[in-house]
Formats: sequence, structure tokens, C-alpha cells
Amino acid sequence: MTPAEPAAPRVVVADDQELVRTGFRLILTARGIDVVGEAADGAEAVAAVRGLRPDVVLMDIRMPVMDGLEAARRVLAQAPDCRVIMLTTFDLDRYVYAALAAGASGFLLKDVTPEHLASAVRLVRTGDALLAPSITRRLVERFAGAEEQRHRAGAERQPGTPAVHRDLAALTQREREVLTLVGRGLSNSELARTLTLSEATVKTHVARIFAKLALRDRAQAVVLAYETGLVFPGDSAGTRQQRR
Repeated sequence: MTPAEPAAPRVVVADDQELVRTGFRLILTARGIDVVGEAADGAEAVAAVRGLRPDVVLMDIRMPVMDGLEAARRVLAQAPDCRVIMLTTFDLDRYVYAALAAGASGFLLKDVTPEHLASAVRLVRTGDALLAPSITRRLVERFAGAEEQRHRAGAERQPGTPAVHRDLAALTQREREVLTLVGRGLSNSELARTLTLSEATVKTHVARIFAKLALRDRAQAVVLAYETGLVFPGDSAGTRQQRR
């Protein structure tokens, strides 16, 4: 007996441009994804999520009445299981880092291909990685840099002695190592090769980290790794290995 196919993701599209909403709805519907609602501003998006309980919201960052960042905060406060994908015209939009820190699962450019759009919705619904790790890392590095500079201006950290957030005390040494590599943007297969582990074991470590730290997905894990000092802006696997 073959397992039942998972139900199609239920999506709300929030964008102040009707053409964008219509285009995304047509693309997703043609690929078996159910668009249950649309919103022309952030306030409408929050109301739509409250009434429709979608699995995923495609949220434009710049909208009238209430911007996408504030709308994402409110959506995730009222519906923690919902996943929010931010939509932007620029791949390094200054609001994207704040959106990830607020709990959004990642971002997509509005010129995304139809195949990538549908794939992203399905992936983020399951809690899997939405973005190419290198894109997430580059974005977080840029906007975490200012915060890192403020920390260093107050008290210079010595290489190899990152700050430890109190929540990280729950992690084992191996889990801290895995989180550090996730913060640098490594995928599960890259983690397995780097740590000489099976991919199944890596997935178990990642799942335990998410559970212990109450993380939704990799996007939040990357943000946490930077904010706790496990990873510094500009870090790479090679430079960190040299520090050990």
C-alpha cells in the first residue's frame, strides 16, 4: 500500500501589485498548490492568515498600510506554524535580515522562476531549507556586520572564543559544531562530508538543535549562529579551521 500524498500547501499571496498576485496565483495553481487568499497590504495579510490559516504566506516587504516586516511579525505571533516567505525586488534588501530574525523562513526575488517558486513553497512548508545556503549566508553576513562591529568596539573578542548565548548551553559539543557549520551555510550533504557522518545522522543532529532552541528552520538557525557569536561575518570553513 503506497503512502498517501501530502495535501497541497495552502498559500496566501500578499503584494500590493495585483499583477504580481495574479501571476503567482496562476503559477502556483498550475502546479497543484492551493492559493486560498490574496492581500493587497500587510493588514489584509494578517487578517487573511487569521481567517484562512494557510500553511505559507508569500509576503511582499514594501506594502501600504502595514509593511511586510510588521505583518510577518504579527502573522507568526498569531500562527506560529505558518511559514512566511518574504518577496523582494533586491537580493540584498535591507529589510530581509530583520525579516529572518523576526521568524520568516527566507526570501525570494520577485523574478523567481515558476519552478523555483513552487519548489520553495513546498520546501518551506516542511521546514526544510528554502534558500541556497550561500545566499542566506551572504545576506546575513552583510546585515549582521553592523551588529558585530558594535560588539567589537566595546570588547574585542579573541579568535576562537565566540560569545555563548545562554540557550546554547542545552547543546552538546557536536550539536554546537553542527550549528556553527549551518551558520556558515553548509547543506546537510556538505555537513556530512565535513564531519564524516552519514546524512541521516546529520539530519538527526539538525532536528535536535531545532527542537532544543525552538527554531523553525535553517534561516532562523543561521541568524542565531551569527547573533550568538558562533559565526562571525566573513567566516569561512577554512578560516575557522585555522583558528582551532
